[in-house]
Parts: sequence; C-alpha cells; structure tokens
Amino acid sequence: MPVPTQELKLEIVNAATGKILGARSAPGTDGALVVRDFPDGGPDPEQWQLTPVPAQGGQAQGGQAQDEQAFVIRNAVSGKVLHNPAAADRGICQSDAVAGKKAQHWRVVPVENEAGLYLIEDATDGAVLDLADLAADEVRVVLREYDDSAPSQHWRFVVATPERTSDPVLRFAPLSHWNSRQSWRLVRSAALRPVPEATPCFSDMLLVLKRFGSDQDAGAWRSVGAGSSTGGQPNRWAGLGDRLLADTTGAGGADIVGLKPAKGPVTAAGQGDGTFKDDERVLHPPVPSPSPKDLWTLADTTGNGKPDAVTLAADGVRVFVQEEAGRFASASGEPVIKAFGHGQSAGGWVADKHPRFLADTTGDGRVDIVGFHDDGVWIAHQDEEGKFAPLAQEPALRAFGHGQSAGGWVADKHPRFLADTTGDGRVDIVGFHDDGVWIALQDEDEDGKFADALWVLDDFGVDQGWNTAEEHPRFLIPATGGGTVDIVGFGPQGVVVARGRGDGTFEPSKLVLNDFGHAQGWTSKKHLRFLADVTRDGNPDIVGFGDEGVWVSHNRGDGRFEQAQLVCRGFGHNDDAGAWRVGHHPRFVADITGDGRVDIVGFGGPGVYVARNLFRHFRTR
Repeated sequence: MPVPTQELKLEIVNAATGKILGARSAPGTDGALVVRDFPDGGPDPEQWQLTPVPAQGGQAQGGQAQDEQAFVIRNAVSGKVLHNPAAADRGICQSDAVAGKKAQHWRVVPVENEAGLYLIEDATDGAVLDLADLAADEVRVVLREYDDSAPSQHWRFVVATPERTSDPVLRFAPLSHWNSRQSWRLVRSAALRPVPEATPCFSDMLLVLKRFGSDQDAGAWRSVGAGSSTGGQPNRWAGLGDRLLADTTGAGGADIVGLKPAKGPVTAAGQGDGTFKDDERVLHPPVPSPSPKDLWTLADTTGNGKPDAVTLAADGVRVFVQEEAGRFASASGEPVIKAFGHGQSAGGWVADKHPRFLADTTGDGRVDIVGFHDDGVWIAHQDEEGKFAPLAQEPALRAFGHGQSAGGWVADKHPRFLADTTGDGRVDIVGFHDDGVWIALQDEDEDGKFADALWVLDDFGVDQGWNTAEEHPRFLIPATGGGTVDIVGFGPQGVVVARGRGDGTFEPSKLVLNDFGHAQGWTSKKHLRFLADVTRDGNPDIVGFGDEGVWVSHNRGDGRFEQAQLVCRGFGHNDDAGAWRVGHHPRFVADITGDGRVDIVGFGGPGVYVARNLFRHFRTR
C-alpha cells in the first residue's frame, strides 16, 4: 500500500502484536503513546492523518533508498502530533504541533519484500518506532536503532471506514402517448429542486427494452465466448453471447450490440432519448465456422470516421468494412492477415494468454494490430491502401510476453496497455508485473519500434498486493486535468493514483480515497468499477456498482476524489438493488440521450434497463 495522503484517517497498527497506536487507557499529562487493544463497546481506536512537509535528505535504514518525503503524523480528533521529546527512555508522545519542528517530522519507509508494512523513522536521527515490552497489555512506544530482524518495528496503516452520502432516488413515471410512443416524466416531489451546481445523481431504473436479457422471454442471453469481462480491463473484446454498447454508425450515439452464435452480431439502434428500437438488425453474417474462441469488436480501420467490425477468428483477422448504407461487408473471403488468430495456422493466440489490441502505433490515422504472444510483442502495420503488412520474422520487442524468456507475463495478473505517456502522439507499452510498472517507449526516430522495457514504479504489482487484473482494475487515463496520462487503480486499500510526468515515468503513487478497494468490501466477483466523466467537467469520475446500488466519487481535478455518493439504488448486488450479478448482467456507463452526460445501462433478466443522468438538472435535498 502506498503512503496515504493527508485526507485519509488511519489506524496505525503494530505488525508484531496487532495492537493499535494510541494514548494509554488512562492518559497522563506527558501524552505518552502506547499500543493496546480497543475492545468492542469501548472507545474507538485513535485515528491519524499524514500531512506532507518539505522533503528531507538522508538515507533510509536497511540499505533502502530513502523516500525523501517527510510527514507530520496528526491525531485526527485532537490535532496533536507524533513527537520525539528526546526523553531518557526514548519514549514518544503526542503534543501540540509546532511549525517546522524537526522532532515532529517522520519518514515512512516501506519494509523490503513485505507489502503493506512500513518503518516509521524519525527524520532527525533515523531511529525507528519500536515497542518497549511486548508482554505488557499497554506497550510503550519508543525509538530504537533499525533492526531488520525485529517485526515489532513494522507498522501497518489501516484506513478508516469510508464516509459515504446518499440522496433519495429520483422517480420517473411512464407516460403513454396516442401514437404508442412512451416517455417518462419526473414525479412531483418535495425532494427535488433545480440548482445550477447539482451533485451527481441519476434516475431510478427504467425497463426500456424487453430484449437482450437473461430471462427466457428476453432472449436467454448467456456469455459463452472468450471475451473479456466488463470489469474495466484495458482491451475490450466481445465473445459469443456478450452484449455491449457501441456506436455502430459513427454518428456518436450508443446502440446495443449482441453476438448471437447463429446470426452473428445483431443491434438495436438507440433512439437518442434513452430508449432503443424494438428490433434486432444483423450487422454482418458470422465468420466461417464461428467458434466460442472468436473475439469481436468495432473500430475505425479505414480512417473515414465510421466503425468497422473486426473479428479475431481461427484463421486470422477478418474485417467487415462499413459501407455507405450502414451495412458491413467483408472485403474478401479471406482474412486481412493470417495471424493473431486462435488456430495454429494463425499463430495459436489464446484469449487468456495473449492480449491483442487495435491501435494507431505510428500516428498516421490508421489502426494497426498489436499482440502480446509467448515470445514478445508482434505488430502488423496498416498501409495507406488499408492493407496489413505480414508479420516480421522476429517480434518487435522481446518483452511483455507470456513465455519466461519474454518476462513471464500472465494475462490475469499482469495487465498491459498501449498509451501515449510522453505526449508525442505515439503509443508506448505500459505493463504491470509482479514488481510494479514497466514501460517501453516508442523509438523517436523510427515509428513502430520500441526501446527496451524499463522499470519505472514500484507499485500496482502483485508484490504490492495487486493480485489479479480483475480484482484490482488499473487504468491509464488523464485524471488530473493536465492532459498527461496518469495511473488510477483500485488497490487492496482503496483508490491509488500515480501522476504521469509526461516523459514515460510517474510520480510516487498515493492512496487518495479509502473506498472501492478490497478493504472496503469491493470484489470482482460482486462489483464493477469504472472511470467515466459523470459531471461533464472533463475529468473522469469513479463509478462503482456496489451492494446497495451505484456509487459515484467526483474527481477534484488534482488526482484526488471526493467521498463516494450513492446516486442510484439499482444495478447493485443486493436483492433490494436488483440482485445484479457479474458475469450474467453486463452494466455500462454511456451517453444514450445525446446530452453529453453518461447514463447507466444494464442488461438484466427481463431486458435492458436505463438510469438517466440528471446532473445539473435536479438536486435532491
């Protein structure tokens, strides 16, 4: 866990005893601090906040490179701070804060090879917090020289329970018209008032289409293919039985797309008012001998602004180009490239081992195909005529691959991304391995060539507690208002942000919100987490589908997020929130009304449900 920011309230727990830092049960005038148990029914454990102070020089204990940031460790209730009074017994206390006083400055140093454990080091002499007598009920906290064999010198930060708020749900009532169309109006309520600065809020769920659902009457849809889940992972390919939202025409609207094993992809067009047409139009015929291993997506492969359908089939990559009438037609009966497919003749690419992307790697406006196979990164560039060049004899980069010689990257543990981290208009490769973040920058002199991979950040990896790609989604996205790509992840303790520097490296990561993490009960088996601009201010907000419904945490624009707010009591895991299940009920955030605000769309049992975004329309009291 990265060192938290000052917004978070923490319990400081000794790793050897499990006891919590605080005052004696009968506090004295000296402000002495101990570790002790806090039984149920008694006073709550004391909480602390870490406030950064100007960087200090020096060298950390145990031979580690020093994290130069120092902190004032402040009691969240009393405001008193952790203080070294230079007493004879080396005991520490809490006292009134004095600006610039070195005896109140502390460094927090990660324990080597122990995820989530830290040394708390005095910034003046390098001594660390330790315990005087492990056998006592209330153990005095003292300063001692660093000892790499002393677990009593190891501390854990436990974030407090997140503070959340909830507004009443806004209710819509159906209104039928003479021409059989149906619309919705807000039910009059004293809880509603129009204001210019409304908080994020959504309507309640509306069943808008009795198709594409998991119930028999709605089509009995089931995901049976090899497509990735909707949990926020970087490369979104759909498999047989999947349902998704996509702009099938290039006009900017959101349509429903479902992959039927017999028919191929079918769509129900969006009508721009939060509803969809009650029919299914076949986009294009299925590929020859469709397989559950096939993967499908929409992407503009020609640069004409219209999306085309792309399928990773057994014999390679097949493209169905969109024609003027909106129909998708295959350019020929053959794949555009006989590679990147799951058949042995096309390379034996496996969905759960070998991620594949469509991305413009050269900045020429045409997408290329990038794949991560056993031996490294392979790229098929598209030329000006729309043809993909055959694969080279050697991979473009012998790294980021599944095989041990290319790094031993495992798809469900080590997510990989293509993103422009330097602002030069060309994508780089970013991967999250066991030991943290690795990056391969694209060569400045030769498009499509990548430099050797470099390790740039010691967080977001398995060694730091980020166990799987599904359990701990990570995103590369401009999240701090500057346009530079940042890392935002949902880690073991909450939301973690590492701001991009614009040169392919990142600032040290910070735990910025004690919510949406495993410690707060969020798990990939029950919950979904996304980043989306809910408030239309240009910054991505956090949208989480939790137990009670949909929670939104507004982006402050500086790498921090506000406490989560329950904005819709639907689409959640609990029975009273609809009993939505990951793997059976896909949910998305997308603008389906054309007002520039993302709405919520879910595929439930009876069909398609919608909750409309009411931000800056109404606010609940």
